[in-house]
Amino acid sequence: MDYHFLVHLFHVVFVGGLFLYFGITRTQNPKIVLQMLMYLGLFIIAYHIYKAYGYSMAGKSYWVNLIHILVVGPLLVYIGYNADKTQRLYFELLLMLAFAAIGYHGYYMLF
Repeated sequence: MDYHFLVHLFHVVFVGGLFLYFGITRTQNPKIVLQMLMYLGLFIIAYHIYKAYGYSMAGKSYWVNLIHILVVGPLLVYIGYNADKTQRLYFELLLMLAFAAIGYHGYYMLF
């Protein structure tokens, strides 16, 4: 199987599903589960900083990494940090990211 196909499949099934779940259930989850999103966000930021640095040194485009560093990671950190005190707006942003991930990666997985 192609590496890119697996990346797209991961984002459609796992990331899209996870973001949909938390976007729909919002603060109904246990506080510890919501706080785990903070660690996931920190990991995403660190991983994509590493990838962006490698891409910039190789002269490749790193816009996808910047989206993860500046949008996805901080949103997850914010939701995880505030846990059950997070406002509805941020869960709706998470839903928008879920639909964006499913649509973008679903398209490139098929075509």
